[in-house]
Amino acid sequence: MDEIPVLCLPFAGAGASAFRRAQEYPSELVRICPLQLPGREERFDEPAFTDAVAAVDDLLPIALDLVAGSPAVAVFGHSLGAVLAFELAHRLRQLPRPELVRVFVSGSPGPWTRRENRATGMTDEDFLSQVRGFAGYSHPALEHPELREMLLPTLRADVEMHENYLAPPDRLLDVPITSIRGSQDELVSREQAAEWNAASTAGCQLREVPGNHMYLVDSPAELVRLMDSELAPAVSR
Repeated sequence: MDEIPVLCLPFAGAGASAFRRAQEYPSELVRICPLQLPGREERFDEPAFTDAVAAVDDLLPIALDLVAGSPAVAVFGHSLGAVLAFELAHRLRQLPRPELVRVFVSGSPGPWTRRENRATGMTDEDFLSQVRGFAGYSHPALEHPELREMLLPTLRADVEMHENYLAPPDRLLDVPITSIRGSQDELVSREQAAEWNAASTAGCQLREVPGNHMYLVDSPAELVRLMDSELAPAVSR
């Protein structure tokens, strides 16, 4: 087995370009394959989903096209992307090929923990303030009124999708999970990141990397290096 494609799902409001810098980081083991949700970038004119299951149903054929011919695949998701990655992993496990070898979930409590403070339904200003608090990060485009008006519907849909998601209690995977947390993350505690241990019968490794909740924006190289390390056993089989 050679290179393993990693299907990547971004945080709320972000598109596939969030992984552009990670794609530029050299790796002989990992091929970063971002997935594009509707409502952003080249899919801007498509309505964004507010339901995680429906969103993953839409992404599955796109994902399979990206990894066509690969014997193995992994998935990665950050924050909202983590629950989408979890759902996508279940879809992939129902297929004979490619083999799902690992699931990376990042910056997220386990799939049975809902956020206590919600932003859905708030006024624009209160919504953006709440989301900044959730993420510890705000895209510069949201500071420009015209761009904000264009981007808000998709961001609102993503936040609603994340806040409404709750996995069924028996929704377990049988592939290993790696739960990743920025070591200075003030939004997701080490204990919350470790909740993913209950989501797989094949075990879960908790890994911390330098940085805060949005470590992957500041230091994508750390993420790729971690993927290299975690996927090396699968490549050497």
